[in-house]
Amino acid sequence: MRRVVPPGKSEVAVPSTQGIKYAGSKRKLIAPILSLATRVGARSVWDGFAGTTRVGQAFAKSGYRVVSSDLAVWSRVFGDCYLRAGGDRARYASLIDHLNAVVPLDGWFTENYGGPENGGCAVHPDHQVKRLWQHHNTRKLDAIRAEIDHLGLVDLDKAVALTSLIRALDKVDNTLGHYASYLRRWSPRSYRDVHLEIPALFASREDHQVFMGDVFDVRPDIDVELAYFDPPYGSNNEKMPPSRVRYASYYHIWKTICLNDQPELFGKAGRRVDSRDRASGSVFEDFRKGPSGRFHVVEAIERLIQQAPSPWVILSYSSGGRATARELQAVLEDNGEIVEMVALDHARNVMSSMRWTNQWLSDANTPNREYLFLLRKG
Repeated sequence: MRRVVPPGKSEVAVPSTQGIKYAGSKRKLIAPILSLATRVGARSVWDGFAGTTRVGQAFAKSGYRVVSSDLAVWSRVFGDCYLRAGGDRARYASLIDHLNAVVPLDGWFTENYGGPENGGCAVHPDHQVKRLWQHHNTRKLDAIRAEIDHLGLVDLDKAVALTSLIRALDKVDNTLGHYASYLRRWSPRSYRDVHLEIPALFASREDHQVFMGDVFDVRPDIDVELAYFDPPYGSNNEKMPPSRVRYASYYHIWKTICLNDQPELFGKAGRRVDSRDRASGSVFEDFRKGPSGRFHVVEAIERLIQQAPSPWVILSYSSGGRATARELQAVLEDNGEIVEMVALDHARNVMSSMRWTNQWLSDANTPNREYLFLLRKG
């Protein structure tokens, strides 16, 4: 655990968290998020777009009761692992050792995502094959994933095993951090052997909850004092199709590994058919405008704030998002009082407190900038 002093604030303890490579990671925002949470005196929090659950882990380790929710099945797996499995890591040692010792085999994952070590194509040896993992790792994946199902583990034990497997595969992949395309030449890490480790489990006195589903659908089941929302938004590029920013397409492989359902695939990246543009995604990733002339994502943010089951909301906003600064400002001012705002410049790794003035409007389109708003609902 490290301690950080956000601008103009007292020292905040920042617990360690664990995750995977993720385009929406909030690891660098955990300190200001926790700092804003201390302003309201809440002891329960809803992480409505949980992703890899890093924020939820930080809240749980800081003593909060956490409700974690996300559309992705792999986020539910992470939530069950880190928030509900408990802190007895030794309990899982024999399971992880057993999975590491399984005999590799050729299976569905090797057929669809594995490539030869030299990168050549069997038909045209001079051609490079863009695959997600090398054969020695997909063969291990096939064996381990089959064994996890064969063992008939209870839900929480299975979540620990799957989290360990996903984290191990994340360390030997052949990508730039997402799974909509793969590198033409093998990355240095892809030559390593996949090796499972026990996740960084921790004990908690609170009874945390984990949901999978649309944020609006799970909302009636949630009762908290503070909500943290980090919607995926959409791209600011009018010509960019929504498939380029949809998390279902970026992280399709983790869904397949969790479900082990051998889905129908399409495209060079071997994406699941249910990750197609028209079959996945949420309104927060919709780049279009509605009949009112407002972006769908802006209308969704307003509805989200209004329906939040808490008097306090912390909202993340990225400068690359579809919601324009002026539209977002109108939504926030119409639905509550902005108590505080924090800006983080990722390019310079500089964090600063900002007044609710035109400084925000003039800086909001700066690349690599992220904002946190603490809102008292009106």
